[in-house]
This record gives sequence, structure tokens and C-alpha cells, in this order.
Amino acid sequence: MIDSRLEFNVIPNATPATADVREAMLVDPGFGRVFTDHMVTIRYAIDKGWHDATVGARAPIPMDPATSVLHYAQEIFEGMKAYRLNDGTTALFRPDANARRFRESAKRMAMPELPEDVFLESVRQLVSIDQAWIPGGDLGSLYLRPFMFASEVFLGVRPAHEYLYVVIASSVGAYFKGGSKAVSIWVSQDYSRAASGGTGAAKCGGNYAASLVAQAQANEQGCDQVAFLDAAERRWIEELGGMNLFFVFSDGTMATPPLTGTILPGITRDSVLTMAHDLGLSVREEPYSFADWRADAASGRLTETFACGTAAVVTAVGTVKSVEGDFVIGDGKPGPTTERILQALTSIQRGTAPDPHGWVNRLI
Repeated sequence: MIDSRLEFNVIPNATPATADVREAMLVDPGFGRVFTDHMVTIRYAIDKGWHDATVGARAPIPMDPATSVLHYAQEIFEGMKAYRLNDGTTALFRPDANARRFRESAKRMAMPELPEDVFLESVRQLVSIDQAWIPGGDLGSLYLRPFMFASEVFLGVRPAHEYLYVVIASSVGAYFKGGSKAVSIWVSQDYSRAASGGTGAAKCGGNYAASLVAQAQANEQGCDQVAFLDAAERRWIEELGGMNLFFVFSDGTMATPPLTGTILPGITRDSVLTMAHDLGLSVREEPYSFADWRADAASGRLTETFACGTAAVVTAVGTVKSVEGDFVIGDGKPGPTTERILQALTSIQRGTAPDPHGWVNRLI
């Protein structure tokens, strides 16, 4: 049952953070540590559909030990940002794309589909009431985390009959410490992120849980992130633990792995594809092997590699490590194409450049 005619009951937090406390927290928020005063909740029941849409104080979620998500992992989420523009207004970047992907993830995980207009309104409501939590500066934003999980108290292997949808917000700065430096990548040859027919294209927690042991290996090797190869041949580059990859070549062309069901269809990835064409860059969506990545970096045919995603935006890759040895891409620093795309994307997000595709959704 789907009902997109929900009205939100707004109950302001009776004890919000004071202005002084909030401002102190926003000086250096880091990423994912500072949370706002409110959250959105909407419930779903198989016999009632979506109901009880509320904007209220951010608070713990009581859970029975037999809550279905704790046993069968029916859970999905999104990541998106709200920005403070130069004219003082607030905007979201492509929230309609997040709403669509949230529905697609729900389908794959046998969960009820939240109507896109309800998703969008839930995000707008939270940004509206917590806009004071958006940090200043070029890197500051409000990271929004809509998520949904099976909340039925039941032990049995079937789709749950009850779900809870929640949106929380976190004041954030740069994702990687050190700002815009190039990051280092560990290529995992022991673990796979997703396989054909699996949940690789869904934004569900299980995909990220599967990446954590490989990410721990990357950290042990002194790397910032882990890159995964395909599960079938352990040959083709797929994506990082939480970002898509692009490759820039000496002839001015670019490539990125194709979406074949094992890679998350990143919204930043899609934006980069569109912007590259706008900038006159030729981009191919095609398989790219780890062996070619190494050889092309050594020969100079590959000049840049960058990762992209909502959290990190566009981030250069400088060094790649694996059990087969290490190699450096270009001079190990962010290259001109990477910086050009980053500048073009963030200028649109911040409202300082024209928005020809209608991506910026102004709220306040």
C-alpha cells in the first residue's frame, strides 16, 4: 500500500543545543560525528501503509531483541547533502535522484517503496528545522542520512510486515583528513564487494559490512580506501568501498566501469558523466582491468584517477598498492582534469555557477 498524502507532525525539540554550543561544534565538525537537534520518522505497516510522519527531537530508537532487521538485515539508506549558498538560501543537490535510488534499493531488498514525494518532503522538513547546523566555509555542508529498516518483532525468513523510515542529519566538513590531497588505494584481491545477482546496485548496509575487512587491510597498508575487483574473475576494477572510480588518459578521454548490477549507481558518478560531456570530455563506460591500470600508469597512458561520491565529492587517487606491488598515478597529486571536474561540480552545488540541468533544489 502506498499513500503519498502524508502530513508531517512537527514537534520541535524542547531542549535544542544552544547557539554557543552549536557554533563550537561547527568549528571543526569532521565527518559523521556532529548531529543536529531533530530527526524525521515515518512508519509502515502492511495493513496501514505509510503513516505517523513526524519531525521530532533526535532520540534513540527503542528496539526489541527480536526486531527483524537485527536478524535478517532488511535495511537500506541514502546519503545526500544540503548546502548554504552565497545568497543565504539552502539547497539540496539532485534529491530526486536519491529518492529514485531509495525506491530501487527497497525493491531489491523486498521492502515497501517510499513514495518519492514523501522522501523529498521528509528531507526538506529536516533541513528546514535544522538549517542553523549547516557549517560555514567552502567544505561545510549538512549530510543527510535517510534510512529504513524492518521493525517488525518477528523471527522468520520472510519480508517484514512493519518498517521504520528515519532521516537524521550531521554537520560535516571534508571527508578525508588533509583536504584535497590525493588519496592512496589498496586493491583487495582476497575479498569481493558484490557478485552478479547480488545486492551490489542497492544501497544497503550489507554491502558496506562486506567491505570493512578489506578496508581494515587497506588501513594496515597505510591506505585511505580499498578498491574491489569483480567477483567472477578477480580481474576488473569495480569500485571503492564507498565511491565510484574514473580514469583519465593522456589522449584526454576518460573511462569508468559500467553499471552491470554489481556497482552502486552513484549520483555523483552520474553527475560527473554529464559534466564531462558538458566540458567537452569524451567518457567511456567500459570494463577496465587491474593489469591495465598498472600498465597504463607505468607507461604514462593513464594520467589521473579519481574517486567520487556524495561524502568525498571528487577525490584524486595518487598511489595504488596491492600484493603485487605499488604504483603512482601521474605525479601522485590531483591532476588538472580531476580539479576541473571538482571545481565545476562544487560550483553548481554551491550556486556559484549556472545550473543547466536543474540539479540544485533551493529550499529556503
